[in-house]
Parts: sequence; C-alpha cells; structure tokens
Amino acid sequence: MDDLNKMAKLHSAGASVRHDSPFADLPTHKNETELSADFIKKWVAPFYMEIGSYSDTGWIDAIKEIKDGITMDICLSLLGDFNWRTRLVGAYFAAVKNYQELIDIIGNHLLKSEVCCVGHIYALALTFFKTDKSIGFLNQYLDYYLTTPNLYFDQRSVMESLLYLDTIDKSENFKRHLENWILLEQKRKPFENQNALALAKLLEQQEEGVGEDYLQSLSSFDYDKGGTFSIDYFAEQITILKNLNQYNC
Repeated sequence: MDDLNKMAKLHSAGASVRHDSPFADLPTHKNETELSADFIKKWVAPFYMEIGSYSDTGWIDAIKEIKDGITMDICLSLLGDFNWRTRLVGAYFAAVKNYQELIDIIGNHLLKSEVCCVGHIYALALTFFKTDKSIGFLNQYLDYYLTTPNLYFDQRSVMESLLYLDTIDKSENFKRHLENWILLEQKRKPFENQNALALAKLLEQQEEGVGEDYLQSLSSFDYDKGGTFSIDYFAEQITILKNLNQYNC
C-alpha cells in the first residue's frame, strides 16, 4: 500500500515518466520542508493553470498585483518543491523578477526533466534571461533529448526557443540541432504510424470516412524537412515577460 501511495503521489506531482539520463547526478534544489497549504493557495493555485494562456489574459494583471511581493525566497521555495505546478510558477516568477541567479536551478530542472508539464516554461525563462549560460542549458538539453525518440518531452519547445533566439540574435543554435531533430522524427515515425492506424480504425468505427481523413491529414507532415516550427509562442510570451519585468506598481 505504501508503494501505491508513493506512486500516486509521484504521478500527481508530474513524475509520470521515470527515465535514466546523464543528468541524474546534477544537483537538484529541494526544499527541506513541505510548503504550507496557505503558501500554495496564495502563490500557486491562482497561477499554475493560467500562466501563458491566450484565451484569458487576466493572469497578467494578477501577477502585476503581487509582483512586489515576489521574492527570491518565494521563487526558491516554489522551485524546490517536487511538483510541476509549483516549479512552473517558480520558474515564471523568476523571469518576472529577472532573478538570473536562479538560472542554474532552472537549467538543471530542465535537463533532469523530473516532472512533466513545465519544460516549456523552463525553456521560456531561460530564453528570457538570454545569457550564455541559459542558452547553454537549452543546447545541452537538445544534445541529449534529441537522441531519445522514446521520450516525448519538450524537444519541440526548446527547438523553437532557440529558433526565436536565432531570429533576434542572428545566431545558429537551431541549425546546429536540426539534423538530429529530423532523425528523431524519423525514428518516431514507425511507432506513431502504428498508433495513428489504431486511432484511425477506432474513428472509422464511429463514423465512416473520418479515419481516412485523419490519416490523410497526417500524411502532409514532411519528416525530411523536420516539420513546421513557429516562434510565435516565444515571441508573444517574451513580450509579456518584458512588460511584467518593467512593470512598477
């Protein structure tokens, strides 16, 4: 029963995929005590599902209201909790306050990928900081995770973060990884084809012709060119972060 409880707790925290990696021995910032319910209610609950949302941008004004109260200690507490929700908010708040001292913690969290649903925010924060060290973490992430086709983590988000940086800095980090990205997609294709065929069969049972349309839509993807990347998300979110960073009550 204890093992089942532990597994349930890990799954709730976002540790849904356990994996070995060369980053296992990197230092991980961990809290010595659990966060209080009041702390989570104030600093986590209102934000973790809203940050980065397009449909409702009320979260931006909400962060403005509490920006002065965000401190280094609060960010450390959030990042030190083993949960995707708290780490997501902690990484974002670190960017809002431009706490570049936290680059190592955020970068190591990205590399270790211990919990799901937060890697894109790690990448966003590191992209916002835009230092040699933060960009180094993004490159290091791709150097390894583009060689793991079985791990569907945040490879695309990190590729797009580097494409965004290349666009504004005239650098070539994205190009450095493009060949490995194409190989990753090619290695994934047989497994994804099997899953697509199974899903198409299920769709066809529900409505004639739908399964065939679904397979046809997938066939338009060009693996030899690496698919389609967009910098729109990072461009918009970096603009939001810059505005939050400069905002004064």
